[in-house]
Amino acid sequence: MLQVSELFIYPIKSLAGISVKSAEVTSRGFKYDRRWMLVDSQNRFLTQREHFQMALIKVAVRSDGLLVSHEANGSIKIPFDYNADSKHNVAIWDDTCMGVYVSDELDKWFSITLDIPCRLIYMPDDSEREVDQRYAQPGMITSFADAYPFLLIGQASLDDLNKRLPEALPMDRFRPNIVFTGGDAFAEDVMNHIKIAGIDFYGAKLCARCIMTTIDQQTGTKAKEPLKTLAKYRFKNNKILFGQNLVHEGDGVITVGDELMPLTTHNEERFIVERKPLSA
Repeated sequence: MLQVSELFIYPIKSLAGISVKSAEVTSRGFKYDRRWMLVDSQNRFLTQREHFQMALIKVAVRSDGLLVSHEANGSIKIPFDYNADSKHNVAIWDDTCMGVYVSDELDKWFSITLDIPCRLIYMPDDSEREVDQRYAQPGMITSFADAYPFLLIGQASLDDLNKRLPEALPMDRFRPNIVFTGGDAFAEDVMNHIKIAGIDFYGAKLCARCIMTTIDQQTGTKAKEPLKTLAKYRFKNNKILFGQNLVHEGDGVITVGDELMPLTTHNEERFIVERKPLSA
């Protein structure tokens, strides 16, 4: 049996993630997941890929808002309410969607903490960002995530990778939303229709990995792994692949320990990555 073993949310895009025991599934992903984002003076998103220090800002969800903290600059609260009149278009990769500025006080805190002029943006409920229609049904939306509402990774896939690495890496390098145990390494590659806690998930595309996986989420430092090793056996069409992006239908709550039931599998060539033995 395949079981959900870990769940993660990332309330503010590119800042530290949060491990949770259960997570509410909403129309655009887990509740609170990437509903906030930092942007530059051009209203373009900031990312750990360029600013490694973003990993060092911790985030906690409280009953009345988020609490963000940094070792050198203390903590500050982000309320759940927002100024509905402060709407602006913001850019994430090639997408443009609507967000609202949260507060000047928060902008100052983040700008000082990161040593980058920036502003905090929130995605209100009336801002709907569709996922890539090549890989999803019309009307499926996501938050400020890179492209899709969920990322699924099997623990066996990380175990396989760690056997090939000089030093084992934790799952947080890959910033998944759902981790499961059981099954073979990279079983998630070909999962198509999946059911968890009565909610239907669908495999959209394999996740192409970038420099962000090389950033230690505890120290904010960068290294060569795991991309150097992954490139040797998870490279296809000029991309390094690890994990599968999911879309979904329905809502509810997922809890660690829930059964993950693959109902159908992909047979398209784009989901097939040649398996290589550990000696490869």
